[in-house]
Amino acid sequence: MRKIIHIDMDAFYASVEQRDFPEFREKAIAVGGESKRGVVMTASYQARRYGVRSAMPSGLARRKCPHLIFVKPRFDVYKKVSRQIREIFFGYTELVEPLSLDEAYLDVTENKPGIESAAKIASEIKKEIFGTTGLTASAGVSINKFLAKIASDYRKPDGLSIIMPHQVQGFIDDLKIDDFHGIGKVTAEKMHQLGIHSGSDLKAMSEKKLVELFGKNGRFYHQISHGIDHRPVNPDRIRKSISNETTFEEDITNREIIHSEILRTAGKVMGWMDKHSTYGRTVTLKIKFNDFKQITRSKTHSTFIEQLEVLEHIANELWEGVTDPRPIRLLGLGITNLNIADQDQQKSQLTLDL
Repeated sequence: MRKIIHIDMDAFYASVEQRDFPEFREKAIAVGGESKRGVVMTASYQARRYGVRSAMPSGLARRKCPHLIFVKPRFDVYKKVSRQIREIFFGYTELVEPLSLDEAYLDVTENKPGIESAAKIASEIKKEIFGTTGLTASAGVSINKFLAKIASDYRKPDGLSIIMPHQVQGFIDDLKIDDFHGIGKVTAEKMHQLGIHSGSDLKAMSEKKLVELFGKNGRFYHQISHGIDHRPVNPDRIRKSISNETTFEEDITNREIIHSEILRTAGKVMGWMDKHSTYGRTVTLKIKFNDFKQITRSKTHSTFIEQLEVLEHIANELWEGVTDPRPIRLLGLGITNLNIADQDQQKSQLTLDL
């Protein structure tokens, strides 16, 4: 039986800003853009009391909380703090799977200090994070990733929740479907229509029926309703895509301006690929119109794209195929089919050959 911890920093970006700037402490702040096209990235707990949430349009956030203070993000600072936190994790285990700058899974079944209790390790990590960064984190502890993730959300902020093996099924049975990690809003609404409102309702459905209703995800839903999650903590998650996108201050209809934005975005994507020696074959153009409807157009090149001119040519080809006259709100360019997997395979083959 595994011992898994999920660590989630509390309102991470906003908490860093409140730590570094005394004038923001105990204030309702939102990290993000204040323009009419801005979006809240993280809201302090003082702002959340008014209903301000991550990914909320800034205008709506302002209406919910008129005295909200908007703060521009400082990603270089957030990354530095994230590295400090990750170093703390590695003091306990090498099995660390970062999900983002502010959260990660840890497998402490076998750990460096030789501590038997995963709950004690989680408590020590929380104390060490606070001592090093001055920030609080919430932790969830259980026998798998699904349960640990749910537990970390249970008593935020600065919480520590443990789901013991004998508590698993009872906990899941009572859990609302809307609180299941891995079940999105649309799926939850469909489940409500089917009379599935809790874990016990979900457990009552057969795997066959869930697969009929939800496709291959139905098998996962059946497993988690029984507390089963075999996914390992993976410290070597392979990056599957590279992308860059921009939300414009004003809707754009001029095709020349859009063309120049595509070239600028292609340059950013190629710059990242060159810096990390990571290249892909499939280019995807993403466009969101002013009515929030979205389209994508993709093309796969015969070889890995390593020259900016090639990327620009493919991106232009995709754009020329778009004839929709609606004003454009967002433009993005992404690369998939990366060579990372090929590199890993080559390393494995080399090792075997030796």
